Amino acid sequence: MSTENLQHKEAVEKFKQMIDSIDIGMLSTFPKDQEYPHSIPMSRQEVDDEGNIWFLFSSESETHQHLLKNDKVTLTFAHVGDYQFLSVNATAEISKDQARIDKYWNKFIEAWFEKGKEDPRIRVLKVIPNEAYYWDNKTNKLMTLLKVATSAVTGKKMDIGREGELDL
Repeated sequence: MSTENLQHKEAVEKFKQMIDSIDIGMLSTFPKDQEYPHSIPMSRQEVDDEGNIWFLFSSESETHQHLLKNDKVTLTFAHVGDYQFLSVNATAEISKDQARIDKYWNKFIEAWFEKGKEDPRIRVLKVIPNEAYYWDNKTNKLMTLLKVATSAVTGKKMDIGREGELDL
């Protein structure tokens, strides 16, 4: 595994590409006075040009309640079949930005909010990354498997992937 740290525009491009290809990540919040984080699956609405990740969620959720007390979050994305993994530590901001709600509204979101775009429970979650780390393969899945098999048979170390920090 080789290390490839990326910065600025290159880091944001890699970040967006990985999240867009994986889509659903586990969002972990940190409830006050609890030993473990609270994690839920979330489908991103957008990764903007600065690397911020946007979601829609409910003000009635446990996640919302946790974020009112602690704005720190961790997001993890994994696509095991393509050997892509991403860990993000971030700060969260909550709003009722109607323009964002209108922009992100779709049939999937509608299933969660019976009153439509005007539902008073809808909140916009902006996740602002503080640090991000990724792991992925350098080639397609078949080549990665061949390299792993070759390494196992020959004992020779093969560079099967890369990892690194994403300095957004």
